Amino acid sequence: MNQYLNKLFLIILILFSIDIQAQFNPQVELSKKEAEELFPFYFPNVNQFNYYQDENELEKINRTQQSKNWEKFKELLEDYVQQFAIENFYKDTRLIWQLAKMEELYGDLEKAKSLYRLALKHHQSKIDLRQMEIFLDSVKLEQTDDYVPIDYYYELVDFRKSIDTLVPPRGILLSMGKQINSNMADYAPALTLDNKTIIFTSKRSISGSLLSNNSNEDLYVSVQIDGMWQDAVPIRGINSRNNEGSAALNAEGNEIIFARCGSYDGFGNCDLYETHLQEDSTWSKAVNLGANLNSKAWDSHPSLSITGDTLFFASDRIGGFGLSDIYFSVKNEDGQWSAAKNLGPVVNTRGNEVSPFIHPRHQILYFSSNGHLLNFGGFDIYKSNSKMFLWDEPQNIGPLINTEGDEYYFTIDSESEDLFYAGSSSMRSHNLDLFSFPLPMEAQPGANTKVSGVVTDTVKGKPFRGIVSIVDIENGIEIAPKFTREDGSFEFNLINNANYVMVVQSDELFRIEEMFFLSGDTVMNKNIDPMSSKIRFKSIEFEENSAKLRPDMYFDLDKVVDFLLDYPEFKLKISGHTDSSGDEIRNKSLSQERADAIRDYIILLHPIDPSRVVAEGFGNSKPVVSDEQTDDDRRLNRRVEFEIYRPDSD
Repeated sequence: MNQYLNKLFLIILILFSIDIQAQFNPQVELSKKEAEELFPFYFPNVNQFNYYQDENELEKINRTQQSKNWEKFKELLEDYVQQFAIENFYKDTRLIWQLAKMEELYGDLEKAKSLYRLALKHHQSKIDLRQMEIFLDSVKLEQTDDYVPIDYYYELVDFRKSIDTLVPPRGILLSMGKQINSNMADYAPALTLDNKTIIFTSKRSISGSLLSNNSNEDLYVSVQIDGMWQDAVPIRGINSRNNEGSAALNAEGNEIIFARCGSYDGFGNCDLYETHLQEDSTWSKAVNLGANLNSKAWDSHPSLSITGDTLFFASDRIGGFGLSDIYFSVKNEDGQWSAAKNLGPVVNTRGNEVSPFIHPRHQILYFSSNGHLLNFGGFDIYKSNSKMFLWDEPQNIGPLINTEGDEYYFTIDSESEDLFYAGSSSMRSHNLDLFSFPLPMEAQPGANTKVSGVVTDTVKGKPFRGIVSIVDIENGIEIAPKFTREDGSFEFNLINNANYVMVVQSDELFRIEEMFFLSGDTVMNKNIDPMSSKIRFKSIEFEENSAKLRPDMYFDLDKVVDFLLDYPEFKLKISGHTDSSGDEIRNKSLSQERADAIRDYIILLHPIDPSRVVAEGFGNSKPVVSDEQTDDDRRLNRRVEFEIYRPDSD
């Protein structure tokens, strides 16, 4: 059976068509001008030497600062900081902060923000953050998106299902099943370009004697036939008594680069190796990739570009920015890997960066980190876009994927539909299994069109604090909603040329929906009127001596229903009123019938607990116009009021 699957694996890899796109050209040398056109700051010395210092230039900088020649000070400081090598980022963080301050004072806010982020990501404990707090808030405001708590978000989704079709697809965490997972740890998946073959790391095999019960990391493979994953089998010719894991496949599927730990021919405790698929469907003897890539430390988590000429990996070698950094190496014309280079201070931090994954169809790097500014806890997954092999500010892919725990050891299918990663099946379990999860908007490689705006409370004349949701009604991709910021602003990155609905809601607002087609960066400012504690709708005015609901009332009644469904902690009191014409007893009865008719519409046609809705008729005892003179006066008094309130907790 194992031999059959290995041969089938070879056939699938040979037959599927490959759509290889030119992805990187890292050997192109950029001029300073070209680099600065792409990014605010470019540090060409990061991989040239360890530390940059020029006493004469520092003296000039100090003199211009003391003389308060601020323009010259900024110019000299900028030239000096751009010469920084790796050690400067944690030894001379104060200079980065000073330059950020000068850029802000001279009005270049984008440069200032980039520099503040660098200072915050690379400062050591000896730096007094209180000295940065004036600028820290503005940077964190932009970095910290106020996502709605995920449990509350799913409550909103469930309630919304009852009232309309604008429902984002609820993400479902799916186990990859017993064909893939075992009773031991299974993790670090990698897919072929056609998404039909998966290789992963497992501890299911046992090494040593039966009494020692020592788990051993090995590589396993499974192929998909008719939509079903076949039983995973160990990859013959690669696994040994050492630990093998964290594999990466090339586009053709006939080369694997993986980590092996504790081998006699290794340079450190874990090294990178490569093996090739042979004509007899077996894998060649693994070869150490050599001292250009491997170090005396831990080297693992490889990821290959689609063109096969660039290798990304993680290493905790000495000389990096933090505990573990992401490095890359480029294959030269002779097929040899060049000396590994650090990916730089924008991606790497003073913390840990691991699990790089380069998307096969887009120039986007995904990775896990516990050192970036926006973090939901532990290791989160981030994405960064490449421009001529420089990397922009990494973005957290949001709470639909990232949790309070750790997210790493992952891959994304080539169509950007699902993310595959290792997690525990329950909070009590420490055993890792492989799962898939629909890739949300924040993680989509094409989600780079900005929708932003400010919501204003027109009654108070202040920024509105509430929830802004975006619903993708064309692609069905889930999008995490956000609270508006303190200034009422919000921002989303979406896929361009698609239809969406924006929903604004809060405890003090009936839900406002607006459909829009996204074509380029868009600003959508909203002025809203929050509800008062008592609401009266003009359309909910009954005909004289009638308690029958009319179709034109449904729109406003549905707005009340929407609010009750979205906010289950609120209750509703319906008050019916009549004008003064007619018998007082009959008026009271008629007002009660009107209130009851509305209550029946709400609780009988919608899944709302009857105990949340109370109806009471007051007849003509509480008029709006006490001295009725005209038909308009009587129409105003012939009304229904809604009081929405949150009950006092016991």
